[in-house]
Amino acid sequence: MTAHHVDPPSLPPQDARRRARRMTGPERREQLIDIARGLFAERGFEATAVEEIASKAGVSKPVVYEHFGGKEGLYAVVVDREVTRLVSHMRTALTPAEPRALLEAAAIALLDYIEASPDAFRIVVRDSPPGASTTTFQSIIGDVGTRVEGILADAFTQQGLDVDHVPMYAQMLIGMTVTLGQWWLDEREPDKRTVAAHLVNLAWYGLSGMQAHPELRTR
Repeated sequence: MTAHHVDPPSLPPQDARRRARRMTGPERREQLIDIARGLFAERGFEATAVEEIASKAGVSKPVVYEHFGGKEGLYAVVVDREVTRLVSHMRTALTPAEPRALLEAAAIALLDYIEASPDAFRIVVRDSPPGASTTTFQSIIGDVGTRVEGILADAFTQQGLDVDHVPMYAQMLIGMTVTLGQWWLDEREPDKRTVAAHLVNLAWYGLSGMQAHPELRTR
């Protein structure tokens, strides 16, 4: 006599969905951060609703408020996390002592980050909303700027240039690099090493040919 296989009783659809969605508190928090990260990158802070974040996570709005206190709190967590990652990435890259090598390392490091984390870069270069964390993209600008100022000060001294203007030139270099990165984020052509090489070409040879007392030629 052949034994018949009996399937275990299945859960009602609603109970099955509840079991599938059940997460620990930390797991749920990470899920919400991941979902919000994608939406903030795509639409920005203002156009992203708590209702949509909750819906994509399969939870109610109060769950989002329970973890983050609201959309501002969630946005602050997302921004802080990405800024910390990018600052760490840039600090690791900015180790060469030779000025041109440092410039090349900075350009490649930023483009590497954009290539690996385009959503994150879109978020960190946007202004934070009122009430969000004060740790923003300016943290990266300031951190990198301090390192660049030290390198430029040595170069200015060797070329007989006014070192009082070093902070201004450091911001010029950083601004040029960040703006180029924002353009390349959507273009992705040419490849990042080519983009970095052209950036260094303009910055390096521009710096090496600077005048001690520049003046405008037109009124």
